[in-house]
Amino acid sequence: MSPPAVDLTHQRLSRAALELFSSRGYHDTTTAQIAKKAGVAEGTIYRHFPSKQQLLNDIYRAALRWAAKTVEDSSGATPRARLAAVAQGLVEGAVRDPAVVKLGLLERHDSVLDDESRRTTRDFRMGIERVIAQGKADGSVRAGAVDVWAGVWLAAIGYALEKIVVKEWKPGDAGVGLVIEGAWASISA
Repeated sequence: MSPPAVDLTHQRLSRAALELFSSRGYHDTTTAQIAKKAGVAEGTIYRHFPSKQQLLNDIYRAALRWAAKTVEDSSGATPRARLAAVAQGLVEGAVRDPAVVKLGLLERHDSVLDDESRRTTRDFRMGIERVIAQGKADGSVRAGAVDVWAGVWLAAIGYALEKIVVKEWKPGDAGVGLVIEGAWASISA
């Protein structure tokens, strides 16, 4: 098989698994279901991934790398503006590909994540923490532990992401703006 076909099969398996994991859950999804959705024989999965767990980890890392890039690409003169840009990027991602946001940012997979996935999660959170630390340094973020304020901010933004993923809200809805403002208000000095 030529490399482009291998890449295409790999992508089809990843996409099928992402859709099934985000709709049925990791534990309730079988490799037979993934193979069927991808249109391949079940054994094909194991030519691309050593296990279902590794497949989840690959998809999870891709989701968190995208989220981390959203933080890296955020721009703004102030930490508040940067966090608003991150929030908007995450919201746009939730509209574009709800399964990625659900699997990577809204669901917990601690029991099946490998060390590399845990590092990817830390990298994303550290990006948020760096922006918040800048806010602490300039006096716009209240006193307290940066990791706590990152958790508070992410939890608030997670609420909007959940509403968008289940299609209760759209990006321009008032609730999205309220959540982004509320997330900032919860950590601002």
